[in-house]
Amino acid sequence: MTAPLPRVAWIGLGVMGSPMAENLLRAGYPVTGYTLEQHKLDRLSTHGGVPAGSAAEAARHADVVVTMLPADADVESVAHGPAGILANARPGALLIDMSTVAPRTATALAAAGAGHGLRVLDAPVSGGESGAVEGSLSVMAGGPPEVFAAARPLFEVLGSTVVHCGPNGAGQTVKAANQLIVAAGLQACAEAVVLLERSGVDLDAALDVLNGGLAGSAVLTRKRHNFLGRDFTPGFRIDLHHKDMGIVTDAAREAGVALPLGALMARLVAEARDRGDGGLDHSALLRGVERTAAP
Repeated sequence: MTAPLPRVAWIGLGVMGSPMAENLLRAGYPVTGYTLEQHKLDRLSTHGGVPAGSAAEAARHADVVVTMLPADADVESVAHGPAGILANARPGALLIDMSTVAPRTATALAAAGAGHGLRVLDAPVSGGESGAVEGSLSVMAGGPPEVFAAARPLFEVLGSTVVHCGPNGAGQTVKAANQLIVAAGLQACAEAVVLLERSGVDLDAALDVLNGGLAGSAVLTRKRHNFLGRDFTPGFRIDLHHKDMGIVTDAAREAGVALPLGALMARLVAEARDRGDGGLDHSALLRGVERTAAP
């Protein structure tokens, strides 16, 4: 007889969290979810999930607790205190934080979780909303190898690239590097688009040939329609990338590493946010290039 799949508590049903939880439901995992917005709980229910009234209620009987939240403070809020995950999850449960937070937040959560008898991984993801919907995310995990092995079947429902990166905190360090590369790629693509358009080149044709050569990238593939149509409907908001560039800056400082391009990208993302573009997709860095381009 096949063993039943682990019971999952999913905390955080945002742009990424909702489709990820739904993919687990389609794969047969029983999922109980919690988030602050009722309409997102209703969406979970329509896909076969069970809404919970609190993070503690969701976590209490789960084998695996997953958090997918916007920032460090959100993760810490649901994890700690008498109504938090740590105090209410059963000993031996697996706690996986798939949010993007600072490496030091991940290591502190792992230490606190161990004190409550929990196994903890940090496992941020890359691939955006489309990757979450398709189940094609890249999962970068930090934690003990045996804990990663236990979580791997769940990760393989969510992503097509699943990698153990090292001890707790390593997944978040790799995600910081990822966000640096993505920000730089977006800026480079945005500058190329403006250069091509202002030079009278057929942009569609140009992007075809660029993406077929060494300049090709996942950024260019996934964000092409945003650039062509000036469609900045958020898949990943500039506000969140601004937060992530802060993590990059802090990680570099702690490692004693100078990141000249990282510093520039942190400033450009911050400027986009200051201009009021924080709620737009991060491909809206194009707007900043257009503003500074010669008329």
